Amino acid sequence: MPPAKPVPTGPRAASRPTLRDVARTLGVSVATVSNAYNRPDQLSEDLRDRILAAARDLGYQGPDPLARSLRRGRTGVLGVVYDAPLDYAFADPAAALFLGSVTRAVQDRDLNVLLLAAPHDPQADATLAVRNASVDGFIVYCAAEGSPLLRAVLDRALPTVLVDQDPQAGSAHVGIDDAGGAQAAAAHLLDLGHRQLGVLCLELADDRHQGAVSPARETRVAYRTTAQRIRGYRAAMAAHPDATLHLMEAGQNTPADGEALTLDLLRAHPEVTGVVCMSDVLAQGALRAAATLGLRVPGDLSVIGYDDLPSSGALNLTTVWQPTPDKGAAVGAAILALLDGQEPAPVTLPTRLVVRGSTAPPSLPAGSPA
Repeated sequence: MPPAKPVPTGPRAASRPTLRDVARTLGVSVATVSNAYNRPDQLSEDLRDRILAAARDLGYQGPDPLARSLRRGRTGVLGVVYDAPLDYAFADPAAALFLGSVTRAVQDRDLNVLLLAAPHDPQADATLAVRNASVDGFIVYCAAEGSPLLRAVLDRALPTVLVDQDPQAGSAHVGIDDAGGAQAAAAHLLDLGHRQLGVLCLELADDRHQGAVSPARETRVAYRTTAQRIRGYRAAMAAHPDATLHLMEAGQNTPADGEALTLDLLRAHPEVTGVVCMSDVLAQGALRAAATLGLRVPGDLSVIGYDDLPSSGALNLTTVWQPTPDKGAAVGAAILALLDGQEPAPVTLPTRLVVRGSTAPPSLPAGSPA
C-alpha cells in the first residue's frame, strides 16, 4: 500500500483547498485545472482524469458555484412562482404535470427550476422568497392580479413568463381558452335539460375564503383563471333565462374542499341537478359528496370537471381537457426565448369538452324540487 499522506497542520489545515493548490500539486497552470471543470473538451482525457484525481486527494470540491455564476452573469436557475403552500404544489396533479413539462423543456439548457411557494400563514410576507431569489428569470404559475407577490416579480425586471394571467408589459404570456372550456361545460348540461346548476370555483381572491359567493365578492375576483371560467359559465347561461347558477368557492383545490362545498351546496339548494367544477380535483370531491348523500351520478346529479387529469378517465368523469404538458412546453420555450433576448408571441392553447359517463339529462323535470 502507498504510504499515508501526512495530515496538514497549522492555519493551512483549516482552509479549503483551492484550484491553485491543485495546479501547484500537478505543476500545471490554473487555467488548465479550470478547463477540467468548465471546458473539458480542451484537455485530453488522461490529463483531465489526473486533475480530478488530484483534486479528490486534496479535498478540492470544484469551482464555487456562486463565484462562477457571478462571472457568467447567470445563475442557471429559473424561479417558478406558485401562490400556494409548497406541499400543495406537489399534491395538485395538474400542477405536477405542468412543473414536470416545464422542467423537461429547459433541462437541455442546463437550467434548474426553483419553486417559490407562498407560506402557510396568510399573514406572512410571501414576497421575501421572490425578492431574495438568485434566479435568471421567473415563471409565474399562480398569483392574484395586483398581488404583492406578482408586483415583487415584476419589480425584479427579469425575464418573466406569466401563465394563465393577464398579460403585463415586458412579460411573455402563455394561457388556455379558459372561458371557452367553461362555456362548453355549462352548455352541455343546459342542452341536457339542467336548469339549476352549481359551480365549484377555484379561489376568487387570496384570502382563503370558502363558501357561497355573493355578487359583491364575484366582482372582486382576482385570479384570471377563476374570472374567465365564471365568464364562460355565465355566457352559456345567457341563452337560458330560466336557468340559475349557484357559485361556491373553495379555499384550496382539494377533494376535501370539493366534497364539503358540494354537501353545503346541495343542502342549501336541493333543486340543483348539475355541478360544474373548475378542476377535476374538486369534481372528485363532488363525486364523494354524491355518494355520501346517496345520489346517483349521473341519474340524480351530473358532474363535470376541468383539466382532464390522467385519473379522470378511470372515474368516467365528463370534463374539460386542457393541454397541460403542451402548456408547460410553451412556457419553457417562452422563457428560453426571453433569456436569448427574443420577444416570444403570446400563446393561447385550446380546450375541449370530453363527454363521459358522469353527465345525463336530469331525472326530474327542470326546476322541480329534489
